[in-house]
Formats: sequence, C-alpha cells, structure tokens
Amino acid sequence: MGHPVYRVESFQITGPYTLRVEFDDGAFREIDFRPVLEGELYGPLRELSLFNGVRVDPEVHTLVWPNGADFEPATLHDWAKHKHGLKAMAQRWALTMTQGS
Repeated sequence: MGHPVYRVESFQITGPYTLRVEFDDGAFREIDFRPVLEGELYGPLRELSLFNGVRVDPEVHTLVWPNGADFEPATLHDWAKHKHGLKAMAQRWALTMTQGS
C-alpha cells in the first residue's frame, strides 16, 4: 500500500521565507522555511531574492527554486510531521559547513 500522492496547486508568499501552499486535495499549509535553509542546496535560499524566485513546476507539481532546490509534495503537505527532522538535518549541515571552514 503506497502513500497518498499530493500535488501543489498554488502558493502565496506571506512573509520572508514563508509560503502559503495549496494542494490538490484542498489543504493549505503555511510554511516558514527559515529553519531548514542550510547546506549546499537549501542554504543559498537564505538570499531572499532567490527564495522569492520560487514557482510551481508544472510537471512534478511541487515548489521549485531557480537553483534546483525543491521539496517532495508529500513533505510539504505533511510539513508538521517532517519539520523537526528537516530542521535537525539543516543544523547538522550548518555544523558540517562551519567545521569544514
């Protein structure tokens, strides 16, 4: 038995690094991405102009950024369930980056 497949229908920028995301099942999520913006892929999104370049990819129906960053639609849909793990991963990336400098 598989997991539900969600599609991002639209989004609205509601604040710095914060998006209100609408899904094909009618659900909305307001997501503050700030805590997960670390590492090679997500770290550059701390540049607000790059973060605000977000769009919905018409093929995979998720949020994508100009630098290639994206999130699985199911992760976005169930953000409350995943955000602590993603934040912990981002903190490890940040620590690795500072130790490697």
